[in-house]
Amino acid sequence: MGGCGSWAWPELLVLLGSSWLWVGSAQPTPPSPTHPPGPQLRFRLAGYPRKHNEGRVEVFYNDEWGTICDDDFTLGNAHVLCRHLGFVAATGWAHSAKYGKGVGRIWLDNVNCAGSEKSIGDCKHRGWGNSDCSHEEDAGVVCKDERIPGFKDSNVIETEQSHVEEVRLRPVVSGGRRQLPVTEGIVEVRYKDSWAQICDQGWHSHNSRVICGMMGFPAEKKVNRNFYKLFTERQQLNYRLHSVSCTGTEVHLSMCSFEFYRGNSSAACGAGMPAVVSCVPGPLFATGNAHKKKQRQQQQGQPRIRLKGGARVGEGRVEVLRSSEWGTICDDRWNLQSASVVCRELGFGSAKEALTGARMGQGTGPIHLNEVQCRGTEKSLWNCPFRNITQEDCKHSEDAAVRCNIPYMGYENLETWYWDASNVTEMVMSGVKCAGHEMSLSHCQHHGASLSCRNTGTRFAAGVICSETASDLLLHAPLVQETAYIEDRPLHMLYCAAEENCLASSARLANWPYGHRRLLRFSSQIHNRGRADFRPKAGRHSWVWHECHRHYHSMDIFTHYDILTPNGTKVAEGHKASFCLEDTECEEDVAKRYECANFGEQGITVGCWDLYRHDIDCQWIDITDVKPGNYILQVVINPNFEVAESDFTNNAMKCNCKYDGHRIWVHSCHIGDALSEEANKRFEQYPGQLNNQIS
Repeated sequence: MGGCGSWAWPELLVLLGSSWLWVGSAQPTPPSPTHPPGPQLRFRLAGYPRKHNEGRVEVFYNDEWGTICDDDFTLGNAHVLCRHLGFVAATGWAHSAKYGKGVGRIWLDNVNCAGSEKSIGDCKHRGWGNSDCSHEEDAGVVCKDERIPGFKDSNVIETEQSHVEEVRLRPVVSGGRRQLPVTEGIVEVRYKDSWAQICDQGWHSHNSRVICGMMGFPAEKKVNRNFYKLFTERQQLNYRLHSVSCTGTEVHLSMCSFEFYRGNSSAACGAGMPAVVSCVPGPLFATGNAHKKKQRQQQQGQPRIRLKGGARVGEGRVEVLRSSEWGTICDDRWNLQSASVVCRELGFGSAKEALTGARMGQGTGPIHLNEVQCRGTEKSLWNCPFRNITQEDCKHSEDAAVRCNIPYMGYENLETWYWDASNVTEMVMSGVKCAGHEMSLSHCQHHGASLSCRNTGTRFAAGVICSETASDLLLHAPLVQETAYIEDRPLHMLYCAAEENCLASSARLANWPYGHRRLLRFSSQIHNRGRADFRPKAGRHSWVWHECHRHYHSMDIFTHYDILTPNGTKVAEGHKASFCLEDTECEEDVAKRYECANFGEQGITVGCWDLYRHDIDCQWIDITDVKPGNYILQVVINPNFEVAESDFTNNAMKCNCKYDGHRIWVHSCHIGDALSEEANKRFEQYPGQLNNQIS
């Protein structure tokens, strides 16, 4: 565990890619035999937020700048456009106006390039200016950050004075320099190799709201301007911007109107002073008394909005609570204004991205809202206009998601090195147990100074493999309810099941092979709604062969099955080893990838599901010793966290059960976090395990 470097004061950096790039073709393009010579094409990258090698593609044709529609857009198109822009190739592309909506004409639609064309005009398309798109479908590209040798930006007409790249909040109060997050300070923009200030003449709260949103804070507050005026009178200042005017709904300063100082700006700003902003941190980032305020807010009731499936704090699929049931939002007309309302409501800043197409995985249950249209000033998403969903409107493949701006907390400076343990000199933590939402290992439960393996060398050193994406498994609850039944199975048919420990412990005392065991059987249909395939932790070389059932086990315990009393006492249990993880069925347009036959690769593809039928061995709970009464049936997938998932809170399913000694009624089956807290309390005195996270 490495330390973080020293600094004079923390800096908050936000990339504002509002610079324009006008360039010509990467190489001379001869007239195509199928396209008559036309006006010279020019290209530029635009939009926000972005880096210099990505953005919305704009093309200059027929003396007018316009955009390209994302219909049928491919990586081949992006390759051609990136070469136009002077880059060697593309690494990705973006749809649905990720970098903001353009203006003017939409010049191209249904573009189809192989990737080797010298000009975008050589690709198939509907014709210049022929489009049925809106600017909500503007395409963008992400180019490889490597320039074509000898390429000259011959069409760059903007000067170095015309763009803002980075913004920071510089604290000047002594305590603020040491404390993170920085919530108050002078607003500065990057200029050449140093930083410059913004003149505050005409500055108002809407401007402060935009700056705070960029820095990861939901709101702004008044600041003691007189204190900063005294401080700045003793400083040498270099002003860069003036006349800044925001509406308060912008997600970046680059979207506001402003002007640049030209020439010598050291004596600029007249009677003004540098712009100063003070921000209100969200509950997750509050300290001191603010933390107590957060606790009071939590006691006021359950929030009606949450993020699920994200890899980092402040990102995820947007889910809302309606009629005591959590559901998702359809991405029709989903934009940065609506996404920012969500982010601020949750205690983050403005939105970095408004994601469409279930980019954070598909949700389950109802789709509550469609065509959400926030202005950006609303306190809650529920104050925004929206349409109620109908069954024909949307599918979960259209679930909306967000990435929010969050404050700089300094955790990026912590380094963790693994695998080559030869240089490890000491253990610094042990007994670490995280719930998954912590921002640092130091926030998790651990042994503190009482290390349990201080002098064991590197033998017990922990390790990780990091990934941007992960699987997300969840059980299809209605199928459990529909297929549950009781079977009295003769003991002489249960030898293999006993070998795999699928029966209650009392079975060992039975008079084999006479008698029977009473089994609660049901089917399990396990879906992968994440963004990566679910693969067993162990490779095929280490799978265990079971001679009795004649199959390999890729995971010793894949699911836990439990019967609980209303007060939480476990009265019966079962488990299922993953002897075959495969794609039983898939959604439309998703191909099966995993099949167990012939010692094949095992896993569950994104968009597919694995079905364990009720009539196979060990797909049951042995309830021979259970007395009549009311119970809870609980199923937990991946209970030992052996395989990474983007969301563990939806791995548990529970049902109400009524057993009269002869028959069983299973009802009200649902995923553990699908209902409101109030509904879960009504479910039973003991609601079962809501998730399989560490409490």
